[in-house]
Amino acid sequence: MKSNLIKLLTITFTLVFITSCDRPVCKNTNPVFDKFSPETKEYKDELVKQLKRVNNSKLTYWLDKYQEADTQEFLYIFIQGDGLCAKGVVTVKQWNKLEGIKRTKGKGYVGAKLKNLKLDIYQDSANTELIYRDVDRIID
Repeated sequence: MKSNLIKLLTITFTLVFITSCDRPVCKNTNPVFDKFSPETKEYKDELVKQLKRVNNSKLTYWLDKYQEADTQEFLYIFIQGDGLCAKGVVTVKQWNKLEGIKRTKGKGYVGAKLKNLKLDIYQDSANTELIYRDVDRIID
């Protein structure tokens, strides 16, 4: 009886620990995010518009993947909170605090929380770009 209780408690704590590290589920309600892919100007323009209206302290960022294209490196991230549920494509030029992600090309970091991610926004008539500036820490 006592050993069954210990097994049950061990399994319960393990499941709680595993699920507590996962990104919370969110549901997109923005039709622009459904219609376009995160690489398109339309999607990026809408994302910037939404980011400007949301309180940044209520947002969480999660790493989806690392990608290289031509000579540039990008991080695909999930952005969630305050009614926003979207993906972002972030250009990384300075890898301060992200060296591990660069070194492993994201392997082992997928799903990691990017605590207090700071982004710069570059926007003109032809291009919209989210650019990595800083992060407090990576919670993997």
